[in-house]
Amino acid sequence: MSLIPKKGTVYVVDDDEAVRDSLQWLLEGKDYRVRCFDSAESFISRYDPREVACLIADIRMGGMTGLELQDRLIERKSPLPIVFITGHGDVPMAVNTMKKGAMDFIQKPFKEEDLLGLVERMLDEAREAFAGHQQAASRDALLSKLTGREAQVLERIVAGRLNKQIADDLGISIKTVEAHRANIMEKLNANTVADLLKIALGQNAPKA
Repeated sequence: MSLIPKKGTVYVVDDDEAVRDSLQWLLEGKDYRVRCFDSAESFISRYDPREVACLIADIRMGGMTGLELQDRLIERKSPLPIVFITGHGDVPMAVNTMKKGAMDFIQKPFKEEDLLGLVERMLDEAREAFAGHQQAASRDALLSKLTGREAQVLERIVAGRLNKQIADDLGISIKTVEAHRANIMEKLNANTVADLLKIALGQNAPKA
């Protein structure tokens, strides 16, 4: 059996050591990888956006609050799903965090099964977001292989322009357009125009 947990990483950010220890014990017992931080500042400095992960954060902390941490992650365009831990008086603030994209909030004292259910939902969302980022990165890497002229030709292929129209648009011969098309197909590993469109349009590609 592998010693490496397969369920994903859960970041815990709370300035209360007892809460951190309790959450770490609970989550590691369910085969999650847990990384605890005693402040939002220390979390931000060490957060790795390439991990499939989710975040459990207290709303009220010394220094940067949970709300400010969420704002910082939004500025970074981070896809990290967040659940906030709140006290009884923090519910209006917690509702505000959900309007900004937090998945949920949970009040102290919370039930273990409620928290575990939220963690699994968050990690499902994180896996989907990670897969989407991977696809986008692969697409960007392929498109970066094109020369400026090839990119211009591809843009017109995607727009539905014929070779003759592309030649007229760019002031080049039809044979040159055909050569560019062949290079584009090869560089993007596309066998058909449909493949080419799917790569160029990413998630917006029409479904066959």
